[in-house]
Amino acid sequence: MTTRSTSADQPASVALAEAPMRQARNSAALWIATGLCRGHEVIRRRGFVAVDGDERTGLRVLIQEPNLDPGELAELSELARRAAGPVNAEDPFGSTDLSHLGMRSWQMPVMLRPPGPVGQPVLDVIQVRQPEDLQTAERIVIEGFELAGFEPYRPGELFPMTLIGQPGVDVFVALHDGVAAGACVTVVDDGVGSHYWVGTSPAFRSRGVGRAVMLGSLAHLADLPLTLTASKLGRPLYEALGYTVAAPSTWWASAPATPSR
Repeated sequence: MTTRSTSADQPASVALAEAPMRQARNSAALWIATGLCRGHEVIRRRGFVAVDGDERTGLRVLIQEPNLDPGELAELSELARRAAGPVNAEDPFGSTDLSHLGMRSWQMPVMLRPPGPVGQPVLDVIQVRQPEDLQTAERIVIEGFELAGFEPYRPGELFPMTLIGQPGVDVFVALHDGVAAGACVTVVDDGVGSHYWVGTSPAFRSRGVGRAVMLGSLAHLADLPLTLTASKLGRPLYEALGYTVAAPSTWWASAPATPSR
């Protein structure tokens, strides 16, 4: 994974057609960093990246190319069959069929935002630098996304403590009247940024927290092209912030959905 750079070879823009590939690479960067911080096995192939975790974190698969060869598909399938926990696979190209594994699928759009100015959040947004703040962000995401597999709560399981020291990875928390109410993760890799785990605590929904944490985290990314994968509920917010739908991404899961957007 590479950090943001101001060098001349940094991409000034990304075409809509490139967005799935850029999202694939960025997602892999996040999950490689997370997996290494957890001490889990990271498998890197031409067509996919997989992070093989335990019975709670499971297996995460990031499809990297639209044309997996038979050997790659066979290896991926074997990894899924012997996974210790739930299996989740992200395919920004929408081209890899995993139905033979008994997995269910759904689609969410990959979106792209060109470099450009952003507004100021109406709430305070802080960049996480301390372990206690990372745990706060972790709890917000677990509750906001209803990640039952991470209950009972174990500090550092979803967001390892060393994650905030990883190059290119940043975590943000939005405060509502001084109370932590929303969180997100940003990743910069190869001159492109992306957002993950944009979540709001249930007690603070419909109060502008999601918009605030997005704006606060976008401030240091305004000069970069940005991608993300949007949930149905999140898409209107992202469109209001200048994102455009580029292509459908297919997600696969062996258990109830645990989307990371």
